Amino acid sequence: MKKVLARFFLWLSRLTFVGEPPKESCVLVAGPHTSNWDFLFMLSYAWVTDVPLRWLGKEELFKGPMGPIMRATGGIAVDRDHPGGLVEQMAERFRDGPRMGLVITPEGTRGKRDYWKSGFYRIARAADVPIVLGYIDWPNRTGGFGPTFKLTGDVHADMERIRDLYDNITGIRPQGQTSPRLREEDRSLDEGDDTYDDR
Repeated sequence: MKKVLARFFLWLSRLTFVGEPPKESCVLVAGPHTSNWDFLFMLSYAWVTDVPLRWLGKEELFKGPMGPIMRATGGIAVDRDHPGGLVEQMAERFRDGPRMGLVITPEGTRGKRDYWKSGFYRIARAADVPIVLGYIDWPNRTGGFGPTFKLTGDVHADMERIRDLYDNITGIRPQGQTSPRLREEDRSLDEGDDTYDDR
């Protein structure tokens, strides 16, 4: 039923999806994140292509009547006020659990900001899984799964590869789009705090 609903939703959207869906566990970077529609498009495409998505969301989303829906779509609640240990928790899920694509929106908000959050980078490195660059290029009505690669630990070089994609596509609300850049590009991420919100 999920696949049928997803196909119908994507047909209505008039988006063309391209790229090979990931066959192994990965961190799925989702960008540009300028609208809540981004998530629905990516979730629908994952359902159509049988990618077992999990995603991180603020704890408040899981309270009340929406909680069961959030969990049913793969949501994992995160207490943003006490995020310590999240990177290692996610790494353990990758090591011990079934195949999954962990969706992370490094922009962290639908509004423009100066930097991406580095949680996606830390989790992928700790879990030793590749990242897959997921995207929606709204003016061209295309989206899907872009390049897949293992992060090297050379933060600047890795981010250059990421910028090669995201700096050349446009989100649903371009005014809210943030170019991929980490505060940590001038130092080792291994020295950073183990947090979800890398402010």
